[in-house]
Amino acid sequence: MPSRPVKVRRFSMALATAAVLAVGVSGVSLAAPSPPDDTPRLVHVLAPTAAERTDVSELGLDTTEHADATGIDVILHGEADARRLREAGYRWRVVDADLAKTARENAAADRRYAAATKKSGLPSGRTSYRTLDEVNDELAALARRYPSLVRLFTLPNRTVEGRPVRGIEITRGARSVDDGKPAFLLMGAHHAREWPSVEHSMEFAYDLLENRRRDGRAREILRDVRTIIVPVVNPDGFDISRSAAPLGDFSLFDYEMKRKNCSVSGSTPAAYLTGTCEDNPAGRLRGTDLNRNYPGFWGGPGASTNWSSDTFRGDGPGDTPEVGNIKRLISSRQVTNLVTNHTYSNLVLRPPSIASTGWAPDEPVYRALGADLAEPNGYTNQAAFQLYDTSGSVEDWSYWQTGGLGFTFEIGPDEFHPPYETGVVAEYLGLQPAAGAGKGGNRESFYRMAQATRDRSLHSTLVGTAPKGTVLTVSKTFQAFTSPVIASDGTEGDPVAYQNDLSSTLRPDGRFTWDVNPSTRPEVAGRYGRDPLAPPQPSAELANPAGIPEEGEAEESTFTVEGLPRYDNATAEVRVSWPDADVDWDVYVYDEDGRQVASAASLDDPEVALLVDPVPGRYTVRVENYAGGASSDWTGEVEFLSPTPAAYTGVKEAWTLTCTNRSGKVLAERQVVVDRGQQVWVGTVCRKPKD
Repeated sequence: MPSRPVKVRRFSMALATAAVLAVGVSGVSLAAPSPPDDTPRLVHVLAPTAAERTDVSELGLDTTEHADATGIDVILHGEADARRLREAGYRWRVVDADLAKTARENAAADRRYAAATKKSGLPSGRTSYRTLDEVNDELAALARRYPSLVRLFTLPNRTVEGRPVRGIEITRGARSVDDGKPAFLLMGAHHAREWPSVEHSMEFAYDLLENRRRDGRAREILRDVRTIIVPVVNPDGFDISRSAAPLGDFSLFDYEMKRKNCSVSGSTPAAYLTGTCEDNPAGRLRGTDLNRNYPGFWGGPGASTNWSSDTFRGDGPGDTPEVGNIKRLISSRQVTNLVTNHTYSNLVLRPPSIASTGWAPDEPVYRALGADLAEPNGYTNQAAFQLYDTSGSVEDWSYWQTGGLGFTFEIGPDEFHPPYETGVVAEYLGLQPAAGAGKGGNRESFYRMAQATRDRSLHSTLVGTAPKGTVLTVSKTFQAFTSPVIASDGTEGDPVAYQNDLSSTLRPDGRFTWDVNPSTRPEVAGRYGRDPLAPPQPSAELANPAGIPEEGEAEESTFTVEGLPRYDNATAEVRVSWPDADVDWDVYVYDEDGRQVASAASLDDPEVALLVDPVPGRYTVRVENYAGGASSDWTGEVEFLSPTPAAYTGVKEAWTLTCTNRSGKVLAERQVVVDRGQQVWVGTVCRKPKD
């Protein structure tokens, strides 16, 4: 078992917030780079509950995407960062004592690999990380090489620094964008320093195109699916990160570690407004975290109000040009499936991203699809909020407002841009030392997501007839709301309204089949709960071994979780209590692989460790005599609870289906309701119904 965890006696969130406001910028002085003795460290902050991990993410530190049931990884850029953690009541263990040294070693490893390897096993044969110019050149080259299969496009908004955001659409007849096929959107580099996210997205483009003669799945996907790839959502930040002088010290002016875009917040102090994005007094800290800026649930927990934080949410919902691009792209296509690539944590994450949202109405479908995607890459499949709350993410907006099924892939175990050989080649192909070694890696996971895009049980279908030369449109315009907006002082204000305009077109030629998202958005269908598929498992007592361990020591008990089809357990509560108020026992729960999956180490009696959607298997409960337990033994039980039944609104939202002629005159219009997995015959669309 792991060594004895450290009990955390926490200060209030008000004190932590005050510390953030007092420091102002990620614990780093903006006047100069970190002093030489402030060696950058990667630490694992001990935060055994999702609420505590959310708390840490809101401290304004450089939090990574890596978290588990024990805590969350944070980069400490100096003593000020460490002091902020201590003042908030947190302890940590060091994962990497010298990130600068690791960065230098990785760069050397990349040089050796590129020099020794003429061509890698990747579909493109690449041996090194791409620059932004190389990405754009290769996208254009693929469009020239495969003119009938690839359409190059530029999204409408240029970035803050005037760069275009480019992508490609891959399918048979790629130029006919109004073909009615379901779309699979694959994205990279919302966060600039996460270079493998770009590489994996690019490699799948090569995979589909260059392996189509050998891989039957690639041919099916090219025939039935429109695969849209935007390798670099954040060109400004990515170009700065890739082209920066490699300081490798993780300091304020180590632009290689830039995460955000180049937006300048209205709250930025005047002293930090001068200079360019790649050379300014605030260094890498200016900008907005694009994956906290999407309007769905924007302004809630898990995003910072501080302009200099690496998780700064922006001044308003969706106020960045890059987020506007992706929102508009999804709104104008039937994106039924989506993967946004990030680093790092070996995770496949699905909505909801905020615990208070409640389980998605499609949770059983979502969880099963996530499990299928996670099997070949060896990643953990879970809801995003099970790590910590995150407001303003792309898949949360996309799912709740369009119905498309979206996931975040956190690529690799432990670095933003690890050596190319491991972080790209091994992770993509499923080679050692990747978690998906021998299973297919992310290549296989992407293929499975593309195949799921073909699966009409996962979206909706309209079937009917319309004459050639007409244009069919399905559309809806509606108002939605952000989260209650958290202010800089921690108080909660009203949600902000924003508008969504979903509209996509089809050019029919007689009878047609049109793949679309369900007409009723999950936001409308019901945001809370899911229907049980079986009864919960009966409660069980925990066997208490004979004797009482010494203070600081522990004893163990076990229990077994059974799953479907016999039982549907939404949660398992491990409850330990004792009669003496002066005694304190702590509880830690481990799965079959020895990973801590839940804990309860407070001053409460009883201590309750909660497992959300527990995976079937045998679990070990470690009960520790934290203080004074020699005369007061514990008793324990495990209680299994059913899912909270879905709170369906009963409202059925419709698509507006419109037929126009060549000149744009409306020939007919009607409302169409279609559910997930349903096919609806819409008849002769362009003929007005008789009164």
